[in-house]
Amino acid sequence: MNIYSISLGFAAVFLLVVVGMIISGNIDMAGPFILILFALIAFGFNGYEKLKGLIFTIMIFMGVTAALYYPSYFTNIGDFKLTVLIIPLIQIIMFGMGTTMSIKDFAAVFQSPKGVAIGVSAQLLVMPIIGYILAQISDFPPEIAAGIVLIGCSPSGVASNVMAFLANANVALSITITSIATLLAPFLTPLMMKVFAGEFIEIDVLSMMWSIIKMIILPIGAGLLVNKLLGKGANWIGRAMPLISMLAIGLIITIITAAGRDSLLDIGGILMFLVLIHNFFGYLLGYWYAKLFKMSEEDARTIALEVGMQNAGLASGIANSLGKIATMGLAPAVFGPLMNITGSVLASYWHGKPTVKEAKVLETN
Repeated sequence: MNIYSISLGFAAVFLLVVVGMIISGNIDMAGPFILILFALIAFGFNGYEKLKGLIFTIMIFMGVTAALYYPSYFTNIGDFKLTVLIIPLIQIIMFGMGTTMSIKDFAAVFQSPKGVAIGVSAQLLVMPIIGYILAQISDFPPEIAAGIVLIGCSPSGVASNVMAFLANANVALSITITSIATLLAPFLTPLMMKVFAGEFIEIDVLSMMWSIIKMIILPIGAGLLVNKLLGKGANWIGRAMPLISMLAIGLIITIITAAGRDSLLDIGGILMFLVLIHNFFGYLLGYWYAKLFKMSEEDARTIALEVGMQNAGLASGIANSLGKIATMGLAPAVFGPLMNITGSVLASYWHGKPTVKEAKVLETN
């Protein structure tokens, strides 16, 4: 038995302790035990190749737990409000995305225009409409309901590219759809929010456009410029940015959770359920939308992941720019970690099911 197995064994013990505290009505005192539980699970998963992909999600849940039990540590440092960090952190993530891109990447639009058009149109149709329906039936306060719509109106994020790779999908198409959807977001997200969320909150389209341009276009443009000027010298940035991006996303979600702790404790269970429905139907309808246009299995998997996995970090930044991080930012904060779990499960399932192309290769061998 190795140290990783021992860690998971101790995690099982702490899980029993936590369950016992919940059943006995002592959940208010369970914070330290839950934090240790997640730490043990994360360390234990590190010893198993198939489980390593879940470590980031486990650490997110650890941060959320810390924010729920000890919110004061994640709201202010003295007179400094930590919510101020959200937009700069998103800009760092987008800059990192830009450093891994070049103008050549967008050639895929011309090489596979049908796949890109179907993927982007699926995002513009499926998630905003589902978000609107869920917001209508949620009976949440208007700003929290608008957050559900917001996550639906946001583009896909880089997490979908990773899941596309794990799912034996079309990674090149995934990256292209993410890039195009992200660059269109400053113009389309505010318009979709006006249409689908206008009845919940006041939407200033031009102001939101400028906010998203500052969060997306300018940092990505700077990243592209750095990549162009430094060439291979920028490779180290590309290698470092995935880790930096994950840490930034984790910190963003933790800060949002702390800011909206009271509302989250009131509606957390219902919000989580609605977010899971949103996420699930994104995968389902995205997949069959692609099949409707006779896309290949690889491309259908890609579009399912692109539609179901949204950029929760960007949605959080938009909520913060509107001064509604503690309400409108709750749905993105919940969507982010849950999306990573469901995406990992779906990618693992598809990884074990060869596509037609892979099956033919196996037959010839």
